[in-house]
Amino acid sequence: MGRRSLPTVLKGFGMQFKSSMAILGLCLFGLLGPMGSAWAAGEVGAKLCVTCHDEEDLPDMSKTAHGFASDARVPDCISCHGPSLEHPKKPADNHPDRMFIRKLALPANERSAVCMNCHIKDPNRTHWNGSAHDNADVACNSCHKIHSNNDKVRNRATQAEVCYTCHKEQRSQVNRPSHHPVPEGKMVCSDCHNPHGSVGPKLVKRDSTNDTCYTCHAEKRGPFVHQHDPVTEDCSNCHNPHGSVIAGMLKTRPPMLCQQCHTPHVAGGVGAFGGQTGVPVGNSFASGKNVINLWQGRSCLNCHTQIHGSNNPSTTNPTPQLMTR
Repeated sequence: MGRRSLPTVLKGFGMQFKSSMAILGLCLFGLLGPMGSAWAAGEVGAKLCVTCHDEEDLPDMSKTAHGFASDARVPDCISCHGPSLEHPKKPADNHPDRMFIRKLALPANERSAVCMNCHIKDPNRTHWNGSAHDNADVACNSCHKIHSNNDKVRNRATQAEVCYTCHKEQRSQVNRPSHHPVPEGKMVCSDCHNPHGSVGPKLVKRDSTNDTCYTCHAEKRGPFVHQHDPVTEDCSNCHNPHGSVIAGMLKTRPPMLCQQCHTPHVAGGVGAFGGQTGVPVGNSFASGKNVINLWQGRSCLNCHTQIHGSNNPSTTNPTPQLMTR
């Protein structure tokens, strides 16, 4: 054999080196597993994560805003779980930087803070910080199912079921005879409440309970010539919005409800407590005509029909308006 030239020797050495590195790489990739292989190959972001986290533990989320898409604004695994640089190298010993479930989950406020990095831009979530749910350590993933196309909270047919997980009293109330049509599926909790925070009481969507009720009950808004003070103050003074055993979702049956503020009065010689002016007492008990039964069997609303407010002028001046038609 003749002597080989230097370039030929170097070329042969280079081929042997590449072959050796390829064999070493195959061995290394085999030891690290699919994620290690992708990591060593330079994959980043979601492409690296899905080499191990397939559909078996990462259900389809392609129909949600969190689904992987070509839009650069769409978050990926790294956006929520952090860079987690050591996790791909040895997954069993190195968990992702931010965990949202199980024992290694972040505190509730930190989990919500991750979501708010993007969602704080939504005006409906402006008041999340310091809201009732935030203060109660309810995190976003306490209600929402992120890795799924089927989030029960976002589905009107199943939303109330999620709310009832904590609000068990409201579950009982909404199943009473007089209720808003939540069980029938015509209304959901978020029609009245903003679970992400509100300036109104009880997380109502508007600035007050009344403004929220007027969203549907516009005929009760007025303005009326003669207002009824408890009505203008708060609808819940008389009504239980989640349900009641009394018609109209009233808290107490009339006339007892009215008499929490108003003293019983005489109408036609009957209707008030015995001994009051115009009320026959004498032998009423002996005759079986108990005046207490008389007024308890009648409702103020039989006469005072415009209880939410009236434009009807007073019968005499300066007699106050009696909320009649």
